[in-house]
Amino acid sequence: MILVTGASGLAGGSVLGAVRKRGAARVRAMYRSGEDAKKAAGGGVGVEAVVADFADLGSLGAALAGVETVYLVCGPVPELVQLESNMIEACVAAGVKHVVLNSALGAGDYAKSFPSWHRKVEDKLRGTRLAWTILRPNSFMQNITAFFAPSIRTQGAFYSSVGNARTSFIDVGDIAEVAANALTEPEKHARKIYELNGPEAVTYVELAQRISRVAGKPVQYVDGSMDAQRMWLLEMGMPAWQVDALVELQQFYVNGQGGDVDEVLAGLLGHAPRGLEAFLRANAEAFRETGAATA
Repeated sequence: MILVTGASGLAGGSVLGAVRKRGAARVRAMYRSGEDAKKAAGGGVGVEAVVADFADLGSLGAALAGVETVYLVCGPVPELVQLESNMIEACVAAGVKHVVLNSALGAGDYAKSFPSWHRKVEDKLRGTRLAWTILRPNSFMQNITAFFAPSIRTQGAFYSSVGNARTSFIDVGDIAEVAANALTEPEKHARKIYELNGPEAVTYVELAQRISRVAGKPVQYVDGSMDAQRMWLLEMGMPAWQVDALVELQQFYVNGQGGDVDEVLAGLLGHAPRGLEAFLRANAEAFRETGAATA
């Protein structure tokens, strides 16, 4: 039995779909509430839905009954280390054999922000008897539409403070495929750490130019100081802890640590990963004003 946590989220939902596509016989999808499970239609035909919470140790034991392999992912919350540690301890107690952990790029050597949180969880997992696979993905392509598209639609611009740093964005669907491979063939991926980058690295100025072409309208990247970025995020209503974490994470990219391009992802997939251009074209409407004509 495979258990996919975070099944109502972007990463977990994508992994659930990838596992189903591989034809896994027994799959269980974990949701935080019955409402989440209902919205996701219980994960689809052939998927067993279970309601559990990382903060509720009793619910985790029930969710893990009969499970051999787990995909572990948690949203970027301040309690991430404790919540994922709870799940790891529950996996040990339940006799789980293998955990595929969704970590983050930079967890190997960046002692700040989200990567540092993930590193603590990695160390916790590696200190148990469990077999493990650790995925350290770069920034999702989907973050472009989630964080940049709203201001692009209304202002024709998006804002950050990364200067000319390059980012090799990766499609969450490709990450999910790697995770599904590890979940369905765990022996091939045991004790492996995969740092996952996209197929090309671009600056935000170049990203703005590409969005302009696919959206059919001018789009500008506005670069500011870290302090200005902090102010923008706070004015958007983002909580201070999250603003601090995001600004610290941007420093990771400013330092040039998020722009690597390699063949690791393609080798794991067995085919070329999704390119940035294909993603932007498929999501062009997200950057246009409501009701705007297609270019």
